[in-house]
Amino acid sequence: MHRSIHRSVAQIVSAGLLALLVTFGTGHERALEGQQGGEYSDLTFTKDIARILQDNCQVCHQDGAIGPMPLTEYDVVRRYARRVLRMVETHEMPPYHYDRDVGVQDLKYDPRLSDEDIGKIRAWVEAGMPEGNPDDMPAPVDWPDPAEWRLADRYGEPDIVVRSEPYDVPAIGQDRWWKPVVPTGIEEERCILAIETKPSVPGRGVTHHANSSFRVNGETAGRLSEYALGKLGEIVPEDACRVAPANSEVAWDIHYWPNGQQLTDDQVEIGIWLHPEDYEGDYQQTLTLYMLRGGKGYDIAPHGTLMTQGFHSFDTPVRVDSWQPHGHTRLVAMSLQILRKSGRTEMVSMVSNWSALWHHSHIYEDDVAPLLEVGDQLILTAWYDNSENNRYNPDPDQWVGIGDRTADEMSHAWLAVTHLDEEGMRKIKEDRAARLISEQGSSQPDGSHQ
Repeated sequence: MHRSIHRSVAQIVSAGLLALLVTFGTGHERALEGQQGGEYSDLTFTKDIARILQDNCQVCHQDGAIGPMPLTEYDVVRRYARRVLRMVETHEMPPYHYDRDVGVQDLKYDPRLSDEDIGKIRAWVEAGMPEGNPDDMPAPVDWPDPAEWRLADRYGEPDIVVRSEPYDVPAIGQDRWWKPVVPTGIEEERCILAIETKPSVPGRGVTHHANSSFRVNGETAGRLSEYALGKLGEIVPEDACRVAPANSEVAWDIHYWPNGQQLTDDQVEIGIWLHPEDYEGDYQQTLTLYMLRGGKGYDIAPHGTLMTQGFHSFDTPVRVDSWQPHGHTRLVAMSLQILRKSGRTEMVSMVSNWSALWHHSHIYEDDVAPLLEVGDQLILTAWYDNSENNRYNPDPDQWVGIGDRTADEMSHAWLAVTHLDEEGMRKIKEDRAARLISEQGSSQPDGSHQ
């Protein structure tokens, strides 16, 4: 752990506030990492900047990919260097919108550019963008096929693949919804390890969302997953079980948005990775759509703004494993807070630069995933801007109401929640407290190791 974090933890423990970190994690302190920065000199494209672009940008910015320009060669990067700097300084790129200065910062999938790398790009641009020695250039990346499963690097190929029935998407037209029901082929109840929803490569630009639920004997048997552009997937914590029912079907809810590209026989796939047959999990995890108050009925006036909230409590202790805001082009920000039964409010996560172009499920690391006791409440807050100041607003002269169309708005968030009991909550808190004390004890207050 960073030395400044050791000092912060030491101060908190000595002040008797260990319970806050045990319940909420150390994300607040870790958010401070990397902010101190430093002076960078003698930076070149070949020795320093190319590596940063390979690690963070070229997956989209290469020939044939979705980025508007390839960032693989010096001459092209130099031409767009100031635009690149502006985009990374404002955290618009890489496209992962999640505030750095509040809430939990330890995430299982975190493509945000580090403050150090942003500082290097800034220093390189200000130094005149020197190319450097060609011999320092890193080898080109052998990029994977965009049709491959992104979670396959971690878990191998999925155990189950369920494909929607084919659908023809016109080049021009209104929003389309496709709701086929397809057998899973799962013969015995199993626990899910991970899930990834994958539109076809040509269909990524028109697949607004692809939701999926299990169905058994015609009855809904739990949410499987939710997909919107930019989302990686679902990763279930090791102590939890999201159930894949035996003899089940997947009920699809696919929203297509025609954008000028005609597709024939398009299909969306969902990959399911399963735990071994004898795995049971200690507790059940569910993925649920949590509404904000007004989420089923509100209007935003032309050139107007709106703030709405939702409050949710639970009958048992819970752990919040992931949070995914959802809205359309007038949504500009959303936050997740906890109102403790003591009256204290804690910020969990904040997205203050929301973009409907990218939807992300923010998956908390197991040691910092927020814990709620019975009597605590989740507070979801969303802000909307229907004015010309919202750059994504297609028409500020229109009234905007709630609805399923892309032109409408929505007001909810997807949360993966593990439902605990008192013993499970106690064990998690004890394990976290032991780790924090161990980490604090491994260094002296001045940062030296014992």
